[in-house]
Amino acid sequence: MKKFPVGIQNFRKLRENDLLYIDKTEDIYRLVESGNYFFLSRPRRFGKSLLVSTLEYLFLGKKEYFKGLWIEDKWNWNKTYPILHFKFSLLDYQNHGLEKALLMYVLQEADKLKVVLSKTTLKSCFAELLYKLYEKGEQVVILIDEYDKPLIDYLGVDEEKALEHQGILKNFYSVLKDSDLYIQFLFITGVSKFSKVGVFSDLNNLDDITLDPQHSNALGYTQEELEHYFNPYILKICQEKALNKEQFMAKIKQWYNGYSWDGENYVYNPFSILSFFRKHGTFQNFWFKSGTPTFLINLLDKHLYYDFDGEEVGMIAFDNYDIKRLEILPLLFQTGYLTIKERKRNIYKLGYPNLEVKESMLQHLIGAFSHSNASESATTAYYTEQAFVNDDLAKPQKY
Repeated sequence: MKKFPVGIQNFRKLRENDLLYIDKTEDIYRLVESGNYFFLSRPRRFGKSLLVSTLEYLFLGKKEYFKGLWIEDKWNWNKTYPILHFKFSLLDYQNHGLEKALLMYVLQEADKLKVVLSKTTLKSCFAELLYKLYEKGEQVVILIDEYDKPLIDYLGVDEEKALEHQGILKNFYSVLKDSDLYIQFLFITGVSKFSKVGVFSDLNNLDDITLDPQHSNALGYTQEELEHYFNPYILKICQEKALNKEQFMAKIKQWYNGYSWDGENYVYNPFSILSFFRKHGTFQNFWFKSGTPTFLINLLDKHLYYDFDGEEVGMIAFDNYDIKRLEILPLLFQTGYLTIKERKRNIYKLGYPNLEVKESMLQHLIGAFSHSNASESATTAYYTEQAFVNDDLAKPQKY
């Protein structure tokens, strides 16, 4: 059986090492064939970077990495494009500043593509690079991964820095608006759809497919994919642990399924599923503990928010994400702590996606509300429950 690609974000590395890959190339092909400019929002650790990497090797015509996949005999491998792949997680804006870090990247890419630039500012260099690539007879493919990371890193920490980065990004992305002739394909991913960044206000031909039912399963694993690709591992665990397969599958679904962006199609968290099987079927909190923003817990603590199941928001809430006015429900949805349970016209009913997220979130909130560490909150909750059950509110002392 193949090894699990936990934390692997490079498609080439995944394929060269023959790691388990859930074939999403049919979804990717359908996406590319339907347009040229796209934005997709998904929570962290949901496979966005792997999707972007897959697109990169597809447009580079690297057929050898797609052997045996759905798209192998559907794609024109003879047609290739120059790629500009912006990985904001790799930009050292903490030390160099965002504008300089972006300029360094643009100059690096120009050198790699053998383009000599004469301009000196970030905006002018980026525009010149796109123009000169087109002059060479090549439309460019632009892939922007985690476009909002320079903003999210400073939310609830340094609002002034977040607003400064917002202005820099708006200036940078404004180049795309007037470069339509030079661009073959543009794909942008992030966690949140920030307003006033310039991507969505200036680039009016950008198709936001975040809530599009046609692309609801582009990331994450469907029930069918889980049963197909992970069946050997499921059978092995059930045999070794003497488990009932049907009951085991139901428990996996309860713990890690439940994410939806249309209220009809539901997927498993890929990071949690891969980690779960790598741990040989041990039910743990994988996704939540991989990085919950402190500012988010503090914001919930400040307003004493804890019960979100059944809360409703309108579609407009997902299109007005402002650094100066952080709205808690859209924030929780976009970061993956809530999901769409039902949709009625343009009204969305939200709730916790699964047991992993609900239990972990409540545990962190108990810690925040009681001004203790999250690691102590499970013990606090247990002893509090026992005190009520035993009608002994004076004991035990631990709670």
